[in-house]
Amino acid sequence: MPRRVILCVGTKKGLFVAEAPAARRGFTLRGPFSPGVAVYSALIDTRGGTPTLYASSCNAFFGMKVLRSTDLGHTFSETAAAPAFSKDDGRALANIWSIEAGDDERDLWCGVEPAALFRSADGGDTWTMVSGISNHPHARKWEPGNGGLCMHTIVRDGKRVHLGISTGGHYVSEDGGETFAASNDGIGAGFVPDPYPEFGQCVHKIARHPEAPGRLYIQNHGGWPDRPGIGVLRSDDHGRTWRSIADGLPSDFGFPIVVHPHDPDTVYVMPLEPMTRTCPDGKPAVWRSDNGGGSWARLAQGLPEKESFFTVQRDAMDIDTFTSPALYFGTTTGQLWIGRSSGERWSCLFDSLPPIHCVKVAVV
Repeated sequence: MPRRVILCVGTKKGLFVAEAPAARRGFTLRGPFSPGVAVYSALIDTRGGTPTLYASSCNAFFGMKVLRSTDLGHTFSETAAAPAFSKDDGRALANIWSIEAGDDERDLWCGVEPAALFRSADGGDTWTMVSGISNHPHARKWEPGNGGLCMHTIVRDGKRVHLGISTGGHYVSEDGGETFAASNDGIGAGFVPDPYPEFGQCVHKIARHPEAPGRLYIQNHGGWPDRPGIGVLRSDDHGRTWRSIADGLPSDFGFPIVVHPHDPDTVYVMPLEPMTRTCPDGKPAVWRSDNGGGSWARLAQGLPEKESFFTVQRDAMDIDTFTSPALYFGTTTGQLWIGRSSGERWSCLFDSLPPIHCVKVAVV
């Protein structure tokens, strides 16, 4: 069966699904699903025979839901339940920020706001809170960032589970999620007196490559003149220690960070002005390092050359897995861009969607 590209695009006004043949010359658009409701997270789960698509649907009035599709995003239905705190917990679910695949075909992990972790063993129909992090001694001390107190990143590596929390920092489990510890040695914070606290950093996104054991990349909340270089970081010891790789970037503030599917030394970021969260000088560009953060190159061919002031949020950039992969990012002004040839040539796929929160891609 010929391979196709599937994109899940979560927006302020619902979920859209875009599909194209492998050549990626023309995308068809379906949706919105859950119209009018914000979608902050999505997963294209390719572990089974037919991929299953999941997405959050976060309605402040009618509650949180998880959507599921088994026909490549032609139709969606709600799972039987969504993650929820117990009545005596004292916390109330405000958003679903991350949905990730677990061990077997029905195992899912879900990060929520206020920051907590849930798991499902049945494809999202029932959920259990992971108490090792959700009730961690630090949990009631975490403070919300500008986007809320969100557990936005779940990165799994065998028994290791890495979590990104804003503003909690980076936490890691070595035992499959039973226990977690803060692991922020080298991750700075610009908004508290201690430049390198034990926890409480505003980590924006974490990425890794399966062929580089121990290697992790972080986009952290940078942009602090008196604490330069804390925004883009790398670890080579499973996240125990971190070092800056921000030299050469126009700004170390940003949200997404993405690793090339075939090269763990190639990593992409989208620098933004720290005060406005918009493209530096109104000239958007993705920046790529081919040597693990040793140096950076600007990729802007086809992007606007001036007077463009959008934001790309933490989950709104992804990369497909073709031999010559394409990058995709969505903007808060509703454009969905594709960067062919590993980001060398950019064009706009759709230019009038609602503000985009997340973009996920898979080859099926």
